[in-house]
Amino acid sequence: MGQVVVEVNGRPYTMNCSDGEEEHLMELAQLLDSEVTSIKGGVGQVGDIRLLLMAGLVVADRLSEALRKIEDLQDEVAGLRDVRNGIAKQGAEQEDQVAERIEAAARRLDALARERSKANTGD
Repeated sequence: MGQVVVEVNGRPYTMNCSDGEEEHLMELAQLLDSEVTSIKGGVGQVGDIRLLLMAGLVVADRLSEALRKIEDLQDEVAGLRDVRNGIAKQGAEQEDQVAERIEAAARRLDALARERSKANTGD
């Protein structure tokens, strides 16, 4: 198990984490510390717990907005897939229609060729 000392609002905190997650934990702590610093600049010093709560709520709000955007994008992707599948189906149907017309034309040409052949042999 890894252990990291992170600093938030100028205070060190010793945190345990899974091995290999140390750098990620430090990045998260830096994100939280930057929010604390930003809030402290706007409202002044209001106590560590309140400051951390406010910073946590700001980060949670960003996460909530990001999750909403992800859901919107997933819906958009699903819609685009539906459109693509509809177009592919329509293309396959048109391809079948063209193939049927070509086969019908080939049958007519074959029939005409047989008629002509019969007419030439009957002369």
